[in-house]
Amino acid sequence: MRHFAVVGSGPAGFYTAEALEKAYGGAARVDILDRYAVPYGLIRFGVAPDHQSLKAVSKRYDKVADCAGVDFIGNVTVGDDVSVAELLELYDAAILAIGAPHDRKLGIPGEDLPGVIGSAEFVGWYNGHPDFADLDPPLDGTHAAVIGNGNVALDVARILSKTQAEFHGSDIVGHALDALDRSAIKTITILGRRGPHQIAMTPKELGELGHLEAALPLVDLADFPPREADDALEPGQRKSVTILRDFNDIRANRPKSMVFDFFAKPLSIEGAKDNGGHAERLIVERTELDEKGGARGTGETYEVPASLIVSCIGYTTPPIAGVPYDERSGKFLNEAGRIADRLYAVGWARRGPTGTIGTNRPDGYEVAEAIAIAMPAGNGSDRAGSEGLKRLLTERGVKATNFADWRRIEAAEEAAARAGSPREKMVRVDEWLKTLGH
Repeated sequence: MRHFAVVGSGPAGFYTAEALEKAYGGAARVDILDRYAVPYGLIRFGVAPDHQSLKAVSKRYDKVADCAGVDFIGNVTVGDDVSVAELLELYDAAILAIGAPHDRKLGIPGEDLPGVIGSAEFVGWYNGHPDFADLDPPLDGTHAAVIGNGNVALDVARILSKTQAEFHGSDIVGHALDALDRSAIKTITILGRRGPHQIAMTPKELGELGHLEAALPLVDLADFPPREADDALEPGQRKSVTILRDFNDIRANRPKSMVFDFFAKPLSIEGAKDNGGHAERLIVERTELDEKGGARGTGETYEVPASLIVSCIGYTTPPIAGVPYDERSGKFLNEAGRIADRLYAVGWARRGPTGTIGTNRPDGYEVAEAIAIAMPAGNGSDRAGSEGLKRLLTERGVKATNFADWRRIEAAEEAAARAGSPREKMVRVDEWLKTLGH
């Protein structure tokens, strides 16, 4: 019998466990470890609460967890409760699928001022991540700025713009719903260093903005190249740019504005001297495209008022002691997923924060295939696997949880749901454990 540890229960972790279970056909045990008592990672804490159809992929992961050869071991932090070296003593291989949960820094003066928040923090706040339940973002000003031109920036801007009624059917947590309902924000500026042709926004997410009850998306057609230049774009990108152009044709009177500010490079963030240095404005440089399609400054600067600034410029994987790490790229050093002997990485921890949820499936299957080749099913091992891990955790006083425990937490969250919501997430680790009687 082979024993494998998959560290991380998000999409990459579950797809890898699924692939290993299929590759070994009952001749392996796969343990999915997570620092939290609840699974799904990015699905629970990252996907927007008003995108329930995307969250439905967790049903597939449920089937993986129900396989006889797969176990979920939650409330265990690799690097603190157990080291990677210890996992490699207990398992034939360890696969790191911890994602990229940390915000990439802007690298500009003023980014540490109160009111400047990373998207991992802000998204975690409205999605019920226990690390950010007490974030309390400043929503009392009239202007917000969102830095980035990807789907995360759209999520943040959309969440800031919606009315309470528009969250019907979502699982946004109660503390965020109440705070957003009291929000004074009227203008949200979305800043991107380059132009409309270089956005990383998909048509579905962009299209939603045209149907918001209270917010009007605004573009300046002077930022766009001639319409015939759109023909050179890939179909999906061309559709996104068309949607952006069509925002200019919307004729509606709505109390909020969502302003797309292209060719805008943030230089610094300035605070209000009479308000404890709280962020008050962005200093921005107008850019233009260089010969290679990058952004270069023109020297022209201007101010964008904002008392809330959310940076959506990417994420990094946190290092783990003893695991080779690429500081520049913010991911584990690896070749085709292999970090070292019997140690692998998948998903964002392998390739950086790129691709969609589904991109993690072929990624996980590729690594699982490489493991199966290196460790044929017919050659078993005498490693202790989950029995040894659980024994070690018990000795250290770690209260590990299983998938049945998650089902109890899930049932409690569903029972506490407000009208029209699928669940009311618990946002504290001790709430999870208290539900389990720990």
